[in-house]
Amino acid sequence: MAQKSVELQLGDLEGIGPATVSKLKEVGIESVLQLAVAMSDEIMNEVGSREKAYELISKARKTLQENDIIEREFVRAEEALEWRKSVLRCTTGSEALDALFAGGIETQAITELYGEFGSGKTQIAHTLCAICHLPPEEGGLGGGAIYLDTEGTFRPERLQQIADARGYDKKQVLQNTMVSKVYNSSHLELIIQSLGKYIEQNNIKLIVVDSIMSLHRAEFTGRGTLAERQQRLNSLLHRLIRTADIYNVAIIATNQVMSQPDTFFGDPTKPVGGNIVGHACTYRVYLRKSGSNRKAIMVDSPYHPYSEAIFTVSEKGVVDAEEKEKKSKAP
Repeated sequence: MAQKSVELQLGDLEGIGPATVSKLKEVGIESVLQLAVAMSDEIMNEVGSREKAYELISKARKTLQENDIIEREFVRAEEALEWRKSVLRCTTGSEALDALFAGGIETQAITELYGEFGSGKTQIAHTLCAICHLPPEEGGLGGGAIYLDTEGTFRPERLQQIADARGYDKKQVLQNTMVSKVYNSSHLELIIQSLGKYIEQNNIKLIVVDSIMSLHRAEFTGRGTLAERQQRLNSLLHRLIRTADIYNVAIIATNQVMSQPDTFFGDPTKPVGGNIVGHACTYRVYLRKSGSNRKAIMVDSPYHPYSEAIFTVSEKGVVDAEEKEKKSKAP
């Protein structure tokens, strides 16, 4: 959808002159798409006031709507259903997981994967990075991936192994995956703020944040810092939501968990981040170990039913449990 926007320049917006264009570029906003996902606080000093910032962002969104790059503000449900056909889905590599997601990981959405260490979050992320370069008719997204690594878990060797095992061009897979090692929460916020230019320049279709909470959780300790942490998380997540929507990309956010010792019935494992993360993510999937396999549970979704899927991890990344079992029994 967003390819049409390449022809749209900041100077094409009504009421924006060369001086304003220059000021916007000074803060890293170089296209109409990047302006549409910007937040007023970032540009109000450059353009003069918060009201002027709101006006410019609104003009950018209106221009994108008029060019059918993003959905209009008010549409009939029939039109919204038609617009949903622009959503792409990327296979996870496992038929069981794909069925859980009703076809695969969606663009224009944030999919949160949470679970204990070793539950498969990073393995799913690596597998998606290897698959997403495939054309849509083959189960991919037809573009590259950005992997934001906050925990030091990204391994190019693993990506290469998955590509080899699946018969992909491993050089192409590695070239199509951009990696950024993130060192603190401010660094993560800055990178997410500048994602637009990388998406446009490199035809990015998948963004992985592994993990979304680890840096904020480590830096903001104690109840006294909770309000600031949640506010910063809220801004970060809403920027990701707008990025997914406007650029038609899929966003995977892995998340850590905590145990609630006062839970007497049921699973005491809960995702960290509170309601801010819970409300912002489109889909929430709980991953847990199940013997040598892994179980995925659809916890929250606007339309998916509550359901479960069993998968496992092999040299091909994420696969169906039956596939690995058949291979192990082969002579």
